[in-house]
Amino acid sequence: MKKAILCRKLGMTQVFNEDGTLIPVTVLEAGPNVVTQVKTLENDGYEAVQVGFLDNKDKVVERDAQGKKSVAHRHGTNKPEKGHFEKAGVSSKKFVREFKFENASEYNVADEIKADIFAVGDKVDATATSKGHGFESAIKRFNQHRGPMAHGSKYHRHAGSNGSCSTPSKVFKGKGMPGHMGTAKTTVQNLEVVRVDADKNLLLIRGSVPGPKKSLVTIRESVKA
Repeated sequence: MKKAILCRKLGMTQVFNEDGTLIPVTVLEAGPNVVTQVKTLENDGYEAVQVGFLDNKDKVVERDAQGKKSVAHRHGTNKPEKGHFEKAGVSSKKFVREFKFENASEYNVADEIKADIFAVGDKVDATATSKGHGFESAIKRFNQHRGPMAHGSKYHRHAGSNGSCSTPSKVFKGKGMPGHMGTAKTTVQNLEVVRVDADKNLLLIRGSVPGPKKSLVTIRESVKA
């Protein structure tokens, strides 16, 4: 892998190409990412680039007259993280991820990775945490069929038979059942970069990208292109 960037999903819109074809696209705020650490084979046993995205507030602990602690920024950067960013000479970041670039040795601490690392027509893979749907039935989770809707049915959206009668007298592993749906790491492969706006740090990706608005999305060059 030679190209990757952390993004924030802004939403979806549509654009027109040169021949007037309408293209649905997802708009991503792509960086800028700042290199916070370069891992080498000598020190860490492998080569990688650690990057940070979006500025974050430092966690501030205050005390009242009775000496009780109160945290001003509960989800801010703690002291060990703050020291790590200060050593790199960059501001505190909200998200920190690691990319195993083939050319990791070419990067230096505090270098910026911007949207123009990608070009129009590039094939990319988008990874994010999917939207949460809470507790859902097997009909919605696994597209199972419902029962008859007649009054005497007594079986409408309930799960059907779960196991055999006497042989093997068990529910097979992997059967679709009601349960928690969503909030899982999801990757959509072979998406196309439609437009790149380096000045505004925007990437327009054809089609949908997993995750809700304002969620963190990782864009990598496609592994199957």
